[in-house]
Amino acid sequence: MPLLRIALAQINTAVGDLSGNAEKIIHYTEMAREKDVDLITFPELSLCGYPPEDLLLKRQFLDDCRKTLEDTVTKTSGITCVVGFPEMCGASVYNAAALIHDGKLIGIYRKVLLPNYGVFDEKRYFEPGKEGFVLVLNGVPIGINICEDSWFSDGPAKVEVQKGGARLIVNISASPYYAGKLEVREDILRKLALENECFILYNNLVGGQDELIFDGGSFVLSPKGELIANSRQFDEDMLVFDLEIAEDECPDLIPTGEVRRFSIPSVATKQKQIIPEVRGRWLDYPEEVYSALVLGVRDYVRKNGFPKVLIGISGGIDSALTAAIAVDALGAEAVVGVTMPSQFSSEGTKGDARVLSDNLGIRLISISIEQVFKSYLDMLKPIFDGMAPDVTEENIQARIRGNTLMSLSNKFGWLVLTTGNKSETAVGYCTLYGDMAGGFAVIKDVPKTLVYKLAEFKNRQAGRHVIPESTIEREPSAELRPDQKDKDSLPPYDKLDAILRAYIEQDMAYTEILKMGFDEDMVKRVIKMVDKNEYKRRQGPPGIKITPKAFGKDWRLPISNQYTKLYLSSSS
Repeated sequence: MPLLRIALAQINTAVGDLSGNAEKIIHYTEMAREKDVDLITFPELSLCGYPPEDLLLKRQFLDDCRKTLEDTVTKTSGITCVVGFPEMCGASVYNAAALIHDGKLIGIYRKVLLPNYGVFDEKRYFEPGKEGFVLVLNGVPIGINICEDSWFSDGPAKVEVQKGGARLIVNISASPYYAGKLEVREDILRKLALENECFILYNNLVGGQDELIFDGGSFVLSPKGELIANSRQFDEDMLVFDLEIAEDECPDLIPTGEVRRFSIPSVATKQKQIIPEVRGRWLDYPEEVYSALVLGVRDYVRKNGFPKVLIGISGGIDSALTAAIAVDALGAEAVVGVTMPSQFSSEGTKGDARVLSDNLGIRLISISIEQVFKSYLDMLKPIFDGMAPDVTEENIQARIRGNTLMSLSNKFGWLVLTTGNKSETAVGYCTLYGDMAGGFAVIKDVPKTLVYKLAEFKNRQAGRHVIPESTIEREPSAELRPDQKDKDSLPPYDKLDAILRAYIEQDMAYTEILKMGFDEDMVKRVIKMVDKNEYKRRQGPPGIKITPKAFGKDWRLPISNQYTKLYLSSSS
């Protein structure tokens, strides 16, 4: 019974950094060769980074990808590799896997099932492949799949097993993260393993790319659906493991048109000491969410070349959590806080801003906005004469703060991290060109109720109140007018978040949400606020996706939208 040593290299790639990605592929290949690995796999489109989006429409980009692949192939002798890359063939482009053996390109597998939902838009760029591919290595037939190919029972994996004789399926993937996604993947692939009585080798990408987080968490399932090995989450890793599988019993089975088989002659290898099973701990909720946010900030800042980040520290919980995440991602020396008090800022929030900065070890700049705010009011007084103060004056304060942060960003080259959460962004409880001003929205997809859980997690993890206890316990307020509280403008956050989850993430109808027991007027009001404020969200910065449906790539509501009023009135 031959021993097959396999490595799953979950690497953090950068879109468009062809030479850097290739160097990483070569580096991990050399590491695998030193460990006597027979087969090493890399994630989907690992050569160019994922998702390359409209770079795929540029012929020069595709030509450069091919040249980089050809150069990489020559540096992978003495081992077999599976590397994801975009293949241009005539006028068609494919999401492909290069099969490399001993420094030669021996075959190409083309992804058959192209996802075109949620954040995926692969039919915009790729043509689907037409057949499966089985690589026979050391007498063991191995089916090759790319991400979505293994998500369906009747996909290429079934053909590769039943008609190509595959004993195990290698799936190279770039599967974006949301909370609970790992369990979804395991369930889908466990079913595939059981139905086809084969091993599943799942190799996922890791890293942040704009709004998307790829969480790694590569794993191996037995034909009985048992988890026998897994990689770390949210970190680069190379999982090396041994499989002992009976040799191929159908070497001449080559059904043309459905699956190709390519056999590599068996070679004598030195005796290997069997590597024991590698089982790591999957992260618990909310630790996995916090880890995703940290990774997202680190990669966005570093891949875009910013030396430091800048955060408006209000003394509230949203900015406190954002600052804590930034410090964990980048280090205290790369984070600068700015407190911008006004006449409405309480001593409690001002004090908490200082305590938080001391706890995190970050520099805190204090800039009062009172004089500038007074200048605005004096300037506008002749025009506003006789009109009572309202949200206009509140928004002026927020915009002064946004302008101040952006001025510091321009002068020093620091990236402004905004601090608005999903609950506020959903209903428009935020100021365009004010607190929405910045380059990256860290907690844009984090509901307010989860903000509190993440803050408490951070304090438990640190073993102390890094985020001041008073910040967590204080009633939320924008502090833009006397005695202002969030509850004056919004439903209680526990109810608001439940309605938002139903309407946004689950696409539930108004009548279905009512059946959950919520007040009719409250539900109508929330839905109207969500739909009415799409114009704000379109102008906000990108932010990290951590829920099944985030604003941005996932959510495409028309700004000019007359349906909401008709929909709610007809549903009454």
